[in-house]
Amino acid sequence: MPPAQKGRTKSSGLTDIIAITAQTALEQRLLSEIREGPIPRHLGIIMDGNRRFAREHGLLTEEGHLRGKDKLEELLDWCLEVGIKVLTVYALSTENLNRPPEEVDKLMELFVESFHKIAEDPRVHRHRIHVNVIGDRAKLRADVVKAIEHAEARTADYGDYWYNIAVAYGGREEIIYAIRKIAREVKEGKVSEDEIDEKMVAKHLYTPNIPDPDLIFRTSGEERISNFLLWQVAYAELYFSDVLWPGLRKLDFLRAIHDYQRRQRRYGT
Repeated sequence: MPPAQKGRTKSSGLTDIIAITAQTALEQRLLSEIREGPIPRHLGIIMDGNRRFAREHGLLTEEGHLRGKDKLEELLDWCLEVGIKVLTVYALSTENLNRPPEEVDKLMELFVESFHKIAEDPRVHRHRIHVNVIGDRAKLRADVVKAIEHAEARTADYGDYWYNIAVAYGGREEIIYAIRKIAREVKEGKVSEDEIDEKMVAKHLYTPNIPDPDLIFRTSGEERISNFLLWQVAYAELYFSDVLWPGLRKLDFLRAIHDYQRRQRRYGT
């Protein structure tokens, strides 16, 4: 290696070390500040940007989804460290099922692997995390449903933390699902029309025992909800980041929580 190139390599390495050290120090400072403020009880994540990340880095789409899965595992650690009790992630929308069949098949295989892994994850059992999948399972492959049921059964008795994964999920479909259930109860004489209120609708959604999100965090720079928890996000704070999901850093996550703490939640008042 020519001397000049050696110098550039050493300089570059030193620069990276300084940058990493500075980032770690900032993370620790933010984490300390966050622990002194109100922690969102329920965080919703719209994980957007896997495919764009893959294109920008010259990777296959499948690799982008794999990187996204790995990032989700990191996020679970960050949430536990901060003290967030309920995490809901948007893993697969009903619209995503319309993607090319080969991509959907790869996603299904990834879900099977992931749910079996979650079922045996030491963190899940150490922290007594209740795994709960929301969405229309009729739209999923049988092996995916079986893996979901295995993960849910292994954590059914837990309740210290809740880890909700939205798969084959659509917010409008969820509301329709609730309306149909209530309509059947009215038809059967179990409920009168006058008894239908917000609490009743909430009890018939996919999330009857889960508090509404305090904060919705979306990556990739898009600023929309995309059919995610439409009923539940009525009073949630929204935070949008330009970073693509697989490239999310702990610092980005902490900044979102810090920004949430600086807001004054008025609930319409």
